[in-house]
Amino acid sequence: MVKKAGIEYSIHAYTHAANAKSYGLEAAEILGLDSQQVFKTLLVSLSGGSNKLAVAIVSVANQLDLKAMAKESGAKKAMMAAPQLAERVTGYVVGGISPLAQKTRLSAIIDSSAMGYDWIYVSAGKRGLEIQLSPEDLVNLCKAKVRSIKR
Repeated sequence: MVKKAGIEYSIHAYTHAANAKSYGLEAAEILGLDSQQVFKTLLVSLSGGSNKLAVAIVSVANQLDLKAMAKESGAKKAMMAAPQLAERVTGYVVGGISPLAQKTRLSAIIDSSAMGYDWIYVSAGKRGLEIQLSPEDLVNLCKAKVRSIKR
């Protein structure tokens, strides 16, 4: 997807430890990156008239504010989607869910903190693989909104 778009990016691979407690923090630590610059991709279930799924992209140093995610998505409530559902809908395994090239395109919101960096890192589609790209390119590729959704 990024090659086709012709954007600047780089891939960073590392050996994933099966006992890692946090996939994103593991990536930041092993690759020597600022955890505020490494972003995780979370699937949320929205309710209150829509009952749909959406993608939240927040730094691994922070947690997703589910109330803010619901508000910014126009839903009454947001809750984390079941891991099995996230895997089925995206086509990726938990810990390797990328916001890019998902099996089903979902609406996405990227936390506004991403815009303060020249480069951010997100999963490239499997555990142990990160892609570095500009936050503006990620917004454009995901057709995402930029909002404050972290706690």
